[in-house]
Amino acid sequence: MTGLQAIFFDIMHLCILIWHFVPNLTIGAPVIESLRKHSRAYLDCHLMVTNPLDYVEALGKAGASGFTFHVEASKDNWRELIKRIKAKGMRPGVALKPGTPIEEVYPLVEDENPVEMVLVMTVEPGFGGQKFMPEMMDKVRTLRMKYPVLDIEVDGGLGPSTIDAAAKAGANCIVAGSSVFGAAEPAEVISFMRSSVEGAR
Repeated sequence: MTGLQAIFFDIMHLCILIWHFVPNLTIGAPVIESLRKHSRAYLDCHLMVTNPLDYVEALGKAGASGFTFHVEASKDNWRELIKRIKAKGMRPGVALKPGTPIEEVYPLVEDENPVEMVLVMTVEPGFGGQKFMPEMMDKVRTLRMKYPVLDIEVDGGLGPSTIDAAAKAGANCIVAGSSVFGAAEPAEVISFMRSSVEGAR
């Protein structure tokens, strides 16, 4: 794993889903713990769950680096959630689905104890291999203009044909799954996308 990381990627993005929030099921804390034993990579955990508070303790103990929760699932307790995430040594982020107005994340970015990243979903969360939604770049542009130094992540349908749109809009952290793991030369795809993002800064 360490050798693969050195060649390919900077961050390992791990989607943690539960049926109640999206129509799919996936990994949890035991997998994070196993990965941590074999890698020092930044483990970027994206929680697509209805009750993110319930996962803070376990993921912190398992070795997660970042804990990104959905604004749609935390409207009443996001301050407590951010506090607990930081207390466990993780970096808090907030994600939003395509149908959620970008304004809903502003309070979380501007709070005295803010999130440190915003994840703009560029597909409906739940399944890989979906088509990139270019209209979501308006959200990225709005965030970049409003918060020049904020880390802005995009997830869904990112690959060589869509990376420039995301990079030019202001995204500086790219989640790519199918376009990388389905490529004949994954390292070349990652290098191409990294160059696009760095060139747009």
